Amino acid sequence: MPYELVFTESYLRLALRFLKRHPELKRQYAKTLALLQANPHHPSLRLHALSGKHQSLHSVSINLSYRITLELLIQDAQIIPVNVGDHDEVYG
Repeated sequence: MPYELVFTESYLRLALRFLKRHPELKRQYAKTLALLQANPHHPSLRLHALSGKHQSLHSVSINLSYRITLELLIQDAQIIPVNVGDHDEVYG
């Protein structure tokens, strides 16, 4: 069952800024979103729940350096990306 990706205006601004700074990651970023929509539990995404001040969020990996934090609403089959960037940007 495919999931619905729901993009907020604030996330879209963050994603555009991220892709401007890292144009070499456009293909990996698009692949991550496509895989997330098809199967958020795919092992290559390394989906995991966060703790502390981000305990309501999950994280997936674009590559070893960059992540996307997101709300994963399994009941409604929706995924809402919240932030994208390196470790310090998304967890800071």
